[in-house]
Amino acid sequence: MEKIKITCDSTCDLTKELYEKYDVEVMPLGVALGDELHYDGVDVSAQEIFAYVEKTGTLPKTSAASIGEYMDLFQKYTEQGYKVIHINISGELSSSHQNACLAAEEVGNVYVVDSRNLSTGSGHLVIMAAELAAEGLDAEAIVAKLDEAKAKLDVSFVLQTLDYLKKGGRCSSIVALGANMLSLRPEIEVDNGKMHVGRKYRGKMERSICDYVKGRLAGREDVDLKRIFVTHSYVPDEVVQKVIALVKELHPFTEVIETKAGCTISCHCGPACLGVLFFKK
Repeated sequence: MEKIKITCDSTCDLTKELYEKYDVEVMPLGVALGDELHYDGVDVSAQEIFAYVEKTGTLPKTSAASIGEYMDLFQKYTEQGYKVIHINISGELSSSHQNACLAAEEVGNVYVVDSRNLSTGSGHLVIMAAELAAEGLDAEAIVAKLDEAKAKLDVSFVLQTLDYLKKGGRCSSIVALGANMLSLRPEIEVDNGKMHVGRKYRGKMERSICDYVKGRLAGREDVDLKRIFVTHSYVPDEVVQKVIALVKELHPFTEVIETKAGCTISCHCGPACLGVLFFKK
């Protein structure tokens, strides 16, 4: 049986406990607060990102892992006889995937998967890869199954502010002002590696989040009930618990897992963003 190591980048937004459970090593992306370079989930937190933006009015800059950093990660395991399967945030959203592919070509015995997704959408694929490896599948078979599965991911989130997307150049100040004045909370959907606006919800945080969850899950018959992530950028716990209860009321998922968005994702979505992420049948 092949020795297989699963690795991923820090945008997969799984918990420390899940990374340990599935024996996954994480490549942190860079986050620059002014002239200071930090590493996502290592020496900077999402709360520090929000505090920095509030203090300076400036959005931190995120950066992909370099080719050299990826080579070091991959060689750490290939030199021990492992084949490495690495899962990246969508290549449409970051140059991390391209850098990982170039590093894999240099190292060999490395399979790089473009998740065509972000956050725990990619995290779903990480866990799936680890489970398939534990079942004894070889690296090529695992990658083939991941490539098939990623098209079935249902990934979205509802924003409470457009200010971070505005600061990052992903929406105009006019659109952000209009949404804020009308108390509109836009749903962002991920489709084939790209983000686009879905439904728009109205009202305060709790109402808009619960309406969004109902909009994503209510009445659907195409939902894979194995696992769902409730991933958020520090939504108050009482609201998160209401969301988890609502998710369980709408569908009998085997696992409902709460995770928090890391620095890279939080730099773009801002505080109090929440998403429900799952596989379709």
